Amino acid sequence: MTIDTNDILNSILESLEHIDYIRPSEIPSIDLYMDQVTTFMEENLNRAKRYPDDKILTKTMINNYAKNRLLPAPVKKKYSKEHMLLLIYIYYYKSFLSIGDIQKLLELLTSRYFHNEGEPNMESIYEEVFSLEKGQIERMKADLIESWRISGETFQNTDEEDRQFLQTFSFICMLSFDVYVKKQVIEKLIDEFSAENIDK
Repeated sequence: MTIDTNDILNSILESLEHIDYIRPSEIPSIDLYMDQVTTFMEENLNRAKRYPDDKILTKTMINNYAKNRLLPAPVKKKYSKEHMLLLIYIYYYKSFLSIGDIQKLLELLTSRYFHNEGEPNMESIYEEVFSLEKGQIERMKADLIESWRISGETFQNTDEEDRQFLQTFSFICMLSFDVYVKKQVIEKLIDEFSAENIDK
């Protein structure tokens, strides 16, 4: 079976165009009960699902996050806008960081900025961090195209069907190595921040 490899690349690049984030203005300013939180997250992060049946955030997950100190406890069973911002961070982080690392990182953030009336605060930090996302898309697309080109030069001496599979496998390996290296850097930074915080 032959696959149009250009279609695969174009599909990947097109999917990057649809990456977006929940803006603070889209999050209700009133505090929400658990069911309202899960409904909001489901509706607004639905496009990030890999499969239709995937769950974005469940009540059990959110309760565990609060129990493990990734998330400050709700007040009278209600979650504030700041809680919602933290849940969005957790949603993205949990795909590549351990619960322990997320807890360390968010504890540093919440200890300084949760319920901070001045600047910076949870909302302004979130807005600035996520606004960088769109600027990164073009650079990511260029990196993907270059990795695709390099992987397309591998396994030139194999038959066509094997070559297509092995070149795609090479592309996956290159992307995986990139993720692995960046994950190592993130973990080192979290450890550094944690060590600094302990020394204070």
